[in-house]
Amino acid sequence: MTLTKSKNNARKFTKNEQNNESGLKKTDTRIFALGGLNEVGKNCYVVEQDDEIIVIDAGVKFASEGLPGIDYVIPDFSYLKYNSKKIKGLFITHGHEDHIGGIPFLLQIVPIPIIYASPLACAMIRRKLEEHRLTNATKLVQINRDSLIKTKHFSVGFFNVNHSIPEAMGVIINTENGRIVETGDFKFDLTPVAQAADYQRISFMGETGVDLLLADSTNAEVPSFSISEKKVAQTVQKEFRKAEGRIIVATFASNIHRVQQIIDAAVRFNRKILVYGRSMENNITISRKLGYIKCPDRFFISNEEAKHLSDDEILILCTGSQGEALAALSRIANGTHRQIKIKPGDTVVFSSNPIPGNQSSVNRVINKLYRAGAKVLENSSISNLHTSGHASQEEMKLMFLLTRPHYFFPIHGEYKMLVVHSRLYEEVGGDINHAFICSNGDSLILRNHEVFPGPRVHADDIYVDGNDLSGLSTSVLHDRTVLSEDGMVSVLVSMDSRAGTLLNRPIIMSRGFVYMKDSTEMIHEAENLVGKKLTQQLKGKTTFAEIKNTIRDTLMTYFYQKTRRHPMVIPVIMNKKS
Repeated sequence: MTLTKSKNNARKFTKNEQNNESGLKKTDTRIFALGGLNEVGKNCYVVEQDDEIIVIDAGVKFASEGLPGIDYVIPDFSYLKYNSKKIKGLFITHGHEDHIGGIPFLLQIVPIPIIYASPLACAMIRRKLEEHRLTNATKLVQINRDSLIKTKHFSVGFFNVNHSIPEAMGVIINTENGRIVETGDFKFDLTPVAQAADYQRISFMGETGVDLLLADSTNAEVPSFSISEKKVAQTVQKEFRKAEGRIIVATFASNIHRVQQIIDAAVRFNRKILVYGRSMENNITISRKLGYIKCPDRFFISNEEAKHLSDDEILILCTGSQGEALAALSRIANGTHRQIKIKPGDTVVFSSNPIPGNQSSVNRVINKLYRAGAKVLENSSISNLHTSGHASQEEMKLMFLLTRPHYFFPIHGEYKMLVVHSRLYEEVGGDINHAFICSNGDSLILRNHEVFPGPRVHADDIYVDGNDLSGLSTSVLHDRTVLSEDGMVSVLVSMDSRAGTLLNRPIIMSRGFVYMKDSTEMIHEAENLVGKKLTQQLKGKTTFAEIKNTIRDTLMTYFYQKTRRHPMVIPVIMNKKS
């Protein structure tokens, strides 16, 4: 098998390797991603050997502005559907949406016998299954760092890592061919607000041998160490001390540690808490029930109770830190929220960083908040209002030094992140020829403690509109993009197909393309042009499909010449019945 090297010398797959269906033995262990590579989100990793498959995570990716009308992007689970009898279980590293959000969609397609997850993740998954009426679709089994699940080919264990949500874990998979370690989302926080990472266990794995490491690449481009969550807590309390009016804090609803820090500040400065946003309400309810968020009941109040308090006694904790159009903060900024209106003196805190692609949405919300008279505080190198839950470069190096993997598979990141992560592997002494930069569907084979490229599996994106799992094709997305950018033109044609004549001149209507009153001359010229083309076409034998194609081709060419735009052309043909 011939291997090529990328510009940074890490291995990537050649076309021949991607299509190679030979060389896979029954005793081999195969590893691949259905989601999570060349992107941030929809994590789903698969380990397969002979008649057994285990799946790690099933997440979603939130749609960007370039996907109009789409709510989520999920992995194409076709491979799991066709091999469902092999699946022994779904293992969840932690309870964030990009790791559990795809589970309801997966269960509608693939029978998963057991989902293994921590108590908090189980509670979050259970809530999702209830919402989708899938409570009886699978069995939920709680696990922790001491759990051990054995199948014929696999022995699966776990280790604690630091992240922005409690009970985050990495996964250890022991096979006959060697040991695979998947870190999940991780960082090394030396002063964590909750559990410490399992340094001893991670180091022991390195001592006893890690054949293949799959590690989180999200912050591969960020130098040094990430900031400790305790430093963020200090900054949050500093801002609470200075604020004179209401405080509105937007953060990720799933960042349980951060939510606790904000609530702690509210208690310390005697501010009562209003919670807005469905996901925020759900996660706080679940986390309080499990003891991960601690706060006296009297601090959580209703909107009616808030009317009797002064502004300096109120904290509003809400969703919308990413500028999501329907989230609580966006509605507050737009003035469309039913209960909260911005007023001068409010302090709005963004305790988060924009996810790549969301910066413009966040900026729009911030501008509206400023216009309404609010003081807006964002995270910066000075303020420390947010810290990532993902490892920076020095922490990634520490993971390499502790685990000492013979082969490395960077995951969970855009292509550039995977490339940089592979360079870090080389910097700490790893063999760059043992670092594999893959795409979703590319597989690696672990055979007798050696790793090399294997045959591809089918992997694609499924675009989810609402809860419809049928998946939208790229042609549908293209149509939505055309409608949003260039508009639509409908053409009404009355004809007598038996006589081969038009009954009237074609009528053109524009929606979102041009203003009809200002474009009368162009529209009339287009109607005449279509009329002439159809009159000529109807003299011979033709079909309705050919007539529609003539209308589309004629108008698309004409309108592009006139406007340099490509509106969607929709022919409507009315045929006279004899």
